[in-house]
Amino acid sequence: KNIREDADCIIVCTGGLSYPSTGSDGDGYELARSFGHRVGNLYPSLVRLRTCEDFVSSLQGLSLKNVSVSMTAGKKTVFSGVGEMLFTDDGVSGPLILSCSAHYAALRERYENFVIHTDLKCASTAETLDARILKALEEMKTRSVYNALSSYLPRSLLAVVLKLSGVSADKKARDVTREERRKIIENTKDLKLTVRESGPFEEAVVTHGGINVKDIDPHTMESKIVQGLYFCGEVLDTDAMTGGFNLQTAWSTGYLAGVSAAGKEF
Repeated sequence: KNIREDADCIIVCTGGLSYPSTGSDGDGYELARSFGHRVGNLYPSLVRLRTCEDFVSSLQGLSLKNVSVSMTAGKKTVFSGVGEMLFTDDGVSGPLILSCSAHYAALRERYENFVIHTDLKCASTAETLDARILKALEEMKTRSVYNALSSYLPRSLLAVVLKLSGVSADKKARDVTREERRKIIENTKDLKLTVRESGPFEEAVVTHGGINVKDIDPHTMESKIVQGLYFCGEVLDTDAMTGGFNLQTAWSTGYLAGVSAAGKEF
């Protein structure tokens, strides 16, 4: 196949399905398919994640810093990191979660049961937290456990942790048992969120999936199927993590495609 009836060379740099308001609506994929190129399944990536737990809505807008997050797929840990996260009305977002979503997009066809594990006090051991909780409960033994531990976590989050631990917020601090303290610490060190789905393409930073790079010459970005046809940027199956890598991919492949097309000899 060739395209010389219409032009000497064509460069397809139409982007993916993310940010459709910019005009990126996925038509590049259809063009690639029409020329015989393989296009992998497309998913939103670097996007918020929706979770199954109802309590997240009560935490909407709460931002956490210096927390540790890991995500498991089945029994396998597929991501871990320390940083910031944000609760939304139906899930979680923020830098750590965007990174989680990249792994979710890449692995969702291979695994089920994605769970986000959040250590809300990653700088402290369970023993240190137990000593801190015990001291607060003893100092405010006639107050409710909710008031006694008001400095332990943000209040909305404390209410969730207490509920998950089976401890009534109104319970007297002096009546909290060792087992209840253990459960509070357990839910502090491993707050579990079950991933239901990712946010939509409209909110995604990049599109996971795209034109199979095995059909592209990496030295020129020219199609191995159609002479004079070049591809670059997000339309390719080359998405990466946050940190400017996707922008660099777009710039580098765009430059290479442009230089190669301009110097193409037939």
